[in-house]
Amino acid sequence: MTISVNGTEINESAIAAEMNRARSAGYPEGEELRDGAIQELILRRLMLEQAEKLGIAAESDEEIIGTLLQQEVNFNDIDEASCRDFYDNNPSSFTQGEMAAASHILFTAADGLSAGLVKAKAEGILADLQKNPAAFAAMAREHSACPSGKEGGALGQFGRGQMVPEFEQAVFTTEPGTITPELVETQFGYHIIQVTARKGGDLISFDEVKERLQAYLTDMEGRKATHAYLAGLVQAADIQGYQLPAFA
Repeated sequence: MTISVNGTEINESAIAAEMNRARSAGYPEGEELRDGAIQELILRRLMLEQAEKLGIAAESDEEIIGTLLQQEVNFNDIDEASCRDFYDNNPSSFTQGEMAAASHILFTAADGLSAGLVKAKAEGILADLQKNPAAFAAMAREHSACPSGKEGGALGQFGRGQMVPEFEQAVFTTEPGTITPELVETQFGYHIIQVTARKGGDLISFDEVKERLQAYLTDMEGRKATHAYLAGLVQAADIQGYQLPAFA
């Protein structure tokens, strides 16, 4: 069935071009590869159409989309009461002296590949590793964009505050000897994380973590607002031939 967005066809040649770029960067074959390409093309088309309606122009599509999201996605900074509520309900996330050891596989945009294709590749490898965790080190050597990939993804031992918040949250809430069930997204890209060891510590006071926690929760609020904005564009659009699973 033909895929179209508000009457504009997303043809097989466009999909194939996205998929070919992914293949050239080592993305695995499968449904995830094609789905990632289609989803990226649909969302990109919707954002560019909306930007055109609003009179947003720039030298590249990426700049146009960046300006659109900056202008249209609105959210409030998280207040202290919300931070306190999160702190009280997640004591394991605020433990001083707690240590962990973990390995990871990092996926980043490369060779002009879209975020959708990067995520599709990562999800495919995560699915494989959930079936065969013993292959983690080999997969890290083959696919990780982090220098640690040469060491099978091993990051060694680290404590609270040494990793970005999203990564840290995932590590310190995952049981040792297991792989995080979902991808972990940070400013660096998508991570598959295997926690190898953890030991406890003492609870950090709210005042010590308040500012960092507020920044983290505000960033999460921004991501939710972006998703909601894109969901609105999807719901208002006439999309034929494909249903975006994240916005169903």
